[in-house]
Amino acid sequence: MKRILPAGLAILASFAMLCPFAGAESPILDEIVVKGQKEAQSEESLTIREVRESPARDIGEALKQVEGLTCVRKGAIANDIVLRGYQRDNINVLMDGVRIHGACPSRMDSPAFHYDFAEVEQIRVVKGPYDLVNPGSMGGLVDAITRRPKTGFGSDLNFTYGSYDAMNASGTLSYGTKRYDGLVGYAYKYSLPPRSGDGKRITEIYPSTSNNRYRSGNTDSTAYEINTGWAKFGFNPTDNSRTTINYSYQDADHLLYPYLFMDAEYDRTHRLNWEYRIENVSPLVRELKVQAYWNSVKHLMNDSLRESSNPNNPALPAPIRALLLTRPYSMQTDASTQVYGFKVNSLLKLGPGEMKSGVDYYNRNWDALNILAPGGFREQPMIPDVFVDNIGLFTEYVLPLGSRVQLKGGVRGDFTWVNAEKLASGRFSSFYQPYYPGSGLANDTDFAEVSGNLQLTWSPLPWLEVFTGLGSGTRTPDPQELFIGLQKITGTNQVGNPNLGATRNNEADLGVRLSAERFFVHASVFYSDLDDYINVIDVADPDGAGALLSARTYENIDARMWGAEFGSQVSLPLDLYLKGSFSYTEGKNRDGDRPLSEIPPLKGTLALRYDIDTFFFEVAEQFAASQDRVDSELRELPTAGWLITDLKSGFRYKELSVYAGVNNLLDKYYFSHLSYQRDPFSAGQKVPENGRNFYITASCRF
Repeated sequence: MKRILPAGLAILASFAMLCPFAGAESPILDEIVVKGQKEAQSEESLTIREVRESPARDIGEALKQVEGLTCVRKGAIANDIVLRGYQRDNINVLMDGVRIHGACPSRMDSPAFHYDFAEVEQIRVVKGPYDLVNPGSMGGLVDAITRRPKTGFGSDLNFTYGSYDAMNASGTLSYGTKRYDGLVGYAYKYSLPPRSGDGKRITEIYPSTSNNRYRSGNTDSTAYEINTGWAKFGFNPTDNSRTTINYSYQDADHLLYPYLFMDAEYDRTHRLNWEYRIENVSPLVRELKVQAYWNSVKHLMNDSLRESSNPNNPALPAPIRALLLTRPYSMQTDASTQVYGFKVNSLLKLGPGEMKSGVDYYNRNWDALNILAPGGFREQPMIPDVFVDNIGLFTEYVLPLGSRVQLKGGVRGDFTWVNAEKLASGRFSSFYQPYYPGSGLANDTDFAEVSGNLQLTWSPLPWLEVFTGLGSGTRTPDPQELFIGLQKITGTNQVGNPNLGATRNNEADLGVRLSAERFFVHASVFYSDLDDYINVIDVADPDGAGALLSARTYENIDARMWGAEFGSQVSLPLDLYLKGSFSYTEGKNRDGDRPLSEIPPLKGTLALRYDIDTFFFEVAEQFAASQDRVDSELRELPTAGWLITDLKSGFRYKELSVYAGVNNLLDKYYFSHLSYQRDPFSAGQKVPENGRNFYITASCRF
């Protein structure tokens, strides 16, 4: 780190002195105004321009630019979003307010994986339990907003090529009038496995003795290949109403996940969404919105590319090698999920303020069938066809208290029913029940939860805004935490806990924002008291004789999390812009009196950008501190700190934009702390971040 830091700072200083003066205004100034004066204090956003300038392969990787966000890296793509240390179902990841869930129990296909950059105009992030419109936003919300066609004909083409033969190509075509509009698009992504700073591909991380290592010839195979197509049509029946319908299909093949035991043969995703909105119905009714949606994911994963499926592998027992002559894998999971639902929302002008209210419903189904060679390829209902039904109601009111103070508060109630339809009574009593002696278990459960928050925003001066918030948000256990079941011959079983309670996050936030025409500074702190936080634990063999083995399961614990974030962007003389940010989160397992697992360390960015209307150049230093606050009982490992230098540049000429850059300029070999997952499906191997990575992007609008 000491050798890298002077190099990056020297580039920053040299570029600041050598850049010539240019008087053209930059679009960056507009973003400073938006981020500094128009966004709510509890919210952040990421524009598609910021995504295009980066080499990010998915939304999870792109959101690392936002303070407080990071991701879990499983391979070259499909990074899972982490917000202030919250991940999985502790946060909501939506698209146009629509919930979508991946089918893989190990989250190979995280929710954000199932939509493409080219569909998206902006990504909205809510930090903390301040979203009442959607059920389950306990730790926060990430909502991708899709593009809307403009008047007349329009089209755009985007193409990115980078290291490891990575390609990302997309195109859209649209037409709009005052009455109707339509948009169609297509995107293609492809890459070989990236190389880390030591020159090895991420498929070469396993030692030569590991059965999880990739077979000879597969280390350089395709890392992913993804085709996505979508269409969106809108109609304005009247001047104050609009209805839209959009459909998307994603076909992903041959996706490698080195930090897991298996890879994905395919993902097939369908998404359908319909909305109707009418505004200014009357002096009382400002807006009415109706929404209905459906999506489904089919996902097949196995270990056919690994040595664990090789019938000629001498390290495998002879009976297993004989079985492998009949099938190309030793383990496989065939999984599917489906979600459908509706929302009805209204915005009313009541007294001096506005009240937003709504009712929503969704049904989630998740089914996963597992097959293991040990045991004679016996089929097991790993996720036993679990159905989740949720109906919720909410209301929130925004009250202006004079010209400088605004009070916002609301409440939400949710009723949830969960039923595991394929969990037979015999399997339930012989496999699940022994791990919970003396505790009655059932293959169905229900929850009734209330959430709420109160937010106060005060602007004592035109350039100063202070925010404070108190929120209490909940989320129910997901089907995996309640009912997963995987019985093995050797190793560790996986078993759900049907007695889990809903997690509650009682959080306090304090933030301050200073903004003017050419700068903004935003700082915030938060403290969360977590009741019945769902944590992974190991439990012993219940009979002590090895008939059932030890198991990994889930328990409710009391925990706490706290942290701070800082973000700033300043317009300097000579068309220079200085950007700095950092974020820190700390978690504690109060019941175990030890650190909470899977919490990212302190991280930050310092960047200097020269930007005129037609050209920009940026150099950035990204860093993360070491993380030694780990849960040793779950065999979570510490991670060393790192610092890397990134460069990027671009120019714009009329409707053509070209971006080029290099990440990790000095080819640093390093790991993100969350590259090592300690959940039930970790292969126990850290996946390094990419080494020196070149990319170039061309975008053209017509």
